[in-house]
Amino acid sequence: MMNNQLIVSPQWLFENLNNPQVVIVDCRFSLADSQLGKKQYEANHIPGAYYLDLNQDLSSPVGEHGGRHPLPNIAELAEKLSAIGVNSQKTLVVAYDDSRLAFASRLWWLLRYLGHEQVAVLDGGFDCWEKAGYSVTKVIPTSRGGTFIPYVQSEKVVDFTYVKTHKDNPDVVLIDSREGDRYRGERESIDKVAGHIPGAVNYPWTEVTDASGCILPHIEQSQRWQNIDTTKEILVYCGSGVTACVNLLSLAIAGIPTAKLYAGSWSDWISY
Repeated sequence: MMNNQLIVSPQWLFENLNNPQVVIVDCRFSLADSQLGKKQYEANHIPGAYYLDLNQDLSSPVGEHGGRHPLPNIAELAEKLSAIGVNSQKTLVVAYDDSRLAFASRLWWLLRYLGHEQVAVLDGGFDCWEKAGYSVTKVIPTSRGGTFIPYVQSEKVVDFTYVKTHKDNPDVVLIDSREGDRYRGERESIDKVAGHIPGAVNYPWTEVTDASGCILPHIEQSQRWQNIDTTKEILVYCGSGVTACVNLLSLAIAGIPTAKLYAGSWSDWISY
């Protein structure tokens, strides 16, 4: 284990594949093809892994406001987590993807938001698992049955009104997690409006990992945030509340676990 269970290595996961206290979740997804992740999972996945879909399981249907990936219905997600064997405060959930932790971190944050601290992401994701020579399978695991009881940590999330009324407060830091060109408004391939929330500073989520998707060392995560005043309230957003979770993971690794997610993010902000 590394960083107090925030990250696990492929070797650690391999050694714990049959650990009854571990549940593995495949979070692979493609914003360009919403069916791709599930197809990849059905073709091959880490033995024993269940699949949770960003759109179907880790988000609610899109509405007028709330962004492109509104937070999921809590009762429905709790039921799904119970069905794959997650027991509150007991089961270690290990999430992985093949997108530099983008979707695995969404599940990581959601579980912590629901009061379940026993969650980690797989360092390097599915690609590093395969490159390490560990086996994959097409076998879909059967339901295990667990009891997941959500205890919502409402202080971990903020909405449009909160950001609007607090963003200019000198004791608040607003972090935009998108790539630099999207932050600057030079490119916008997803949302209808380009630019960023006034006052936000840019910390691209892709800087948390290297090109292969492996998380950068603890010291580098800490150095990333050295210019952020940690006595201030930290609000983090991205395009739709997904990749911001990679920055929240980085902040947690750096010892700054109190940062909050603007769940609707840019896609919600521009809806007003």
